[in-house]
Amino acid sequence: MIEKMKKLTFLVTEKEYDGFIAGLREQGVVHVQQLRAGRTSPALQQALDLRTRYQQALSYLDISLKAWEKEEQGAGSKEQENSKTKQQGTVLLDYVEQLKAEEVSLRHEIDEAEKNAERMEPWGNFEWESIHRVQQETGMKVWFYACAAKSFQPDWAEKYFAIPIDDYRKRTYFLAFSDEEPDIKAERLELPEGSLSQYRQQAAEARKALQENHDAICTIARQCRDTLERGLQQAQGEIQLRQVELSDEAIADGAVRLMVGWTLADKAGELTRWLDEKQVYYELEDPAFEDDVPVKITNDSYSSLFEPILRMYSLPNYRDIDPSIFFAPFFMLFFGLCLGDGGYGLLVLLGGIWLALKGSNEKMKSYGRLGIWLGLATVVCGLLTGTVFGIDLTQQDWAVLAPVKPYFINPNGMGLLFGYSPMMVISVIIGFVQVLLGMVLKACKAWKNYGFAYSIGTFSWVVFLLSVVALMCMPSDGSMPEYLRYIPYAIILISTIGIFLYNNPSAYKNPITGPLLNIGGGIWATYGMSTGLLGDLLSYIRLFALGLTGGVLGGVFNSLAFDLTSSLPWFVRWLPMVIILLAGHGITFALSMISAFVHPMRLTFVEFFKNADFSGGGKEYTPFKAVKG
Repeated sequence: MIEKMKKLTFLVTEKEYDGFIAGLREQGVVHVQQLRAGRTSPALQQALDLRTRYQQALSYLDISLKAWEKEEQGAGSKEQENSKTKQQGTVLLDYVEQLKAEEVSLRHEIDEAEKNAERMEPWGNFEWESIHRVQQETGMKVWFYACAAKSFQPDWAEKYFAIPIDDYRKRTYFLAFSDEEPDIKAERLELPEGSLSQYRQQAAEARKALQENHDAICTIARQCRDTLERGLQQAQGEIQLRQVELSDEAIADGAVRLMVGWTLADKAGELTRWLDEKQVYYELEDPAFEDDVPVKITNDSYSSLFEPILRMYSLPNYRDIDPSIFFAPFFMLFFGLCLGDGGYGLLVLLGGIWLALKGSNEKMKSYGRLGIWLGLATVVCGLLTGTVFGIDLTQQDWAVLAPVKPYFINPNGMGLLFGYSPMMVISVIIGFVQVLLGMVLKACKAWKNYGFAYSIGTFSWVVFLLSVVALMCMPSDGSMPEYLRYIPYAIILISTIGIFLYNNPSAYKNPITGPLLNIGGGIWATYGMSTGLLGDLLSYIRLFALGLTGGVLGGVFNSLAFDLTSSLPWFVRWLPMVIILLAGHGITFALSMISAFVHPMRLTFVEFFKNADFSGGGKEYTPFKAVKG
C-alpha cells in the first residue's frame, strides 16, 4: 500500500534558518525536495568522500575476515592491535586504510621476493662479492646463461670457460668468462642484486608481517565494526544535511528561504503543532497531480517479502497502485510451477528455514522467509503434478499411490484436458486470471487518478471477457433454461457500449467529435486486445514447459544412474550411482532455480505490469532526520 503524503511549503528567514534545520532534523519526518537539482558544495563533496571511505573500509573488513578467520597470535601483536581498536571514528578509519595500504605493499613485496628467489634458485646461495672478486682477479666479466639441457655445447667450455652450475627444470644454467659478451646461442640472464637466502628471508619476513596485518584487521572486524558502521551512518546523515542545505531557494534578495518538503499524512498533525510552536510560516496541502511525490510503501508481513522483487523493477510512483500484494501469490505460484519438482521444493524450503533462523541480519532472514513460501509452493505444485526428484509418481506401482493417481495434474494421471496437457491448460487459465486482475488494477488506477468515468472503458473489457468465457462454458445439452443464455449476451452488449462509446470521456468536451473519437479508440483497443491478449496468454505456457523440462531432466539422470550401474555388484554400484545422482540433480536444480526466478519475473514485469498500467519510477520517501548512536 502506498502511504498518503502531504506537501509542506516553508518560508524561513535567514536568521531562523539554522535553528529551523536543526529542529526539522530532530523531528525526522520530512522528506526535503531539492528545488534546484545539481547543486553541490565542498562540504557535501567531503561528506560523500567520507561515506565512500567508510563503505570501502567495511567491505575490506568483510573480505579480510572471511579469508583470514584466525585467532590472534603473539602477545605483542595483540597488545598493539587492542590499543589501535580503541580508537574511534575517523581515527579508526585511517588505521584501517593504513592496514589496507600495508597489505597491498606487503603482497607486492612477497611477490617480488619470491620471483627473485625463483630466479636465483638454479644458481644456489652464492654471494655477489665472490663474483666481483673473481672478475677483479681474472680481468674478465662473468656472464650468466641458460639453455635447454641438450643444447649445451662442449666447445663453450673450451672457448669461454663455460661451467654448468645446475640442471634445473630441464634447463642447464651455466657461467661463462669473457672480456666481451660471448658468442653463445643461449639465453643470457640478468640476475637480481641479492642472494637466494636474502630473498627467502625477505619473503618470510613479509609473510609474517602480512599475517600480523590480517590479525589486526580481523580483530577490528570482530570488535570494532560497529564503530565504523556508526561512522558510515553519521557520514550519511552529514550528506543528507548538506543536501538539505542546498535544497532551498533564496527569495526577497536572500532574506527569506523557500523550502518544499513531504511528510506522511498521519505524521502531519504532530509536525504542524511543532511548526506552530516555532512560529514557522508553512502551508500544508494535498499533492497536486503534477508533483513529484516521494513514495513509502507499507505491506503486511507476507507481501513485504516480495518487495525486493518489485524494487528490481522500480518503486511505484505516487499515482500508481502498489502491486506487491497482487503479484505476490502469483509469483509464488509461478515459481512453484517453473521449478515443478516436490523434492527440489523441499530443498528450497529447508534452505529457507535455515536462512530464516541463522541469517546474519534481518535482510537475510527475510530472504529466508521468502524461500520458505517459495519452497512450500514448489512442494505443493510438485505433488500435484506428481514429480519428486525426477520420479514420475504416476508411473510407480506403489500401493500407497493407487488412490491418488487419477488426481495428479498429469496426462498419465487425470488425462488430457480439452485435448491438451492439463498443465498447459491450467497455465493459460492462470495467465488469463492474472491478466484480468491487471486490467482491473488499471481501471482502479484510472478511477483513483481521474475519476470513475475514465475507468469505464477498461472495466467494460473485463466484463466483456468474463461474459465471453461464461458463454463458452455454458452446457450445450439443453440442461440450462434457454432464457439464462441471453444474460451473457446482454452483458456483452452493455460492455461493448462502454468499450466503443466511453473509452475516452474527455473527448466528449466536443459533442460532435467526441463519439467519433471514442468509436475510433474502441476499434483500436479491439485490435490491440485481440492481438495482445493472445500473445500475453501464450507467454504463460512457459510455466508448463519449464516445469516439464525440470522433471524430464531429473528423470533422465535417474535413469542414467540406475541403468549405467546395473551390471556392477551392489557393493560397488552405490558409489557411481550416488555420484551420477548428485551431479545430475545438482545441475538440474541449479538450472531450474534460475528459470524459476527469471521467468516469473518476466511474466510479472511484462505481462502483468503492462496490463495493470504500472508506471513505476517512484522516488523513495527518505525523511531528513538525525542519526542515532
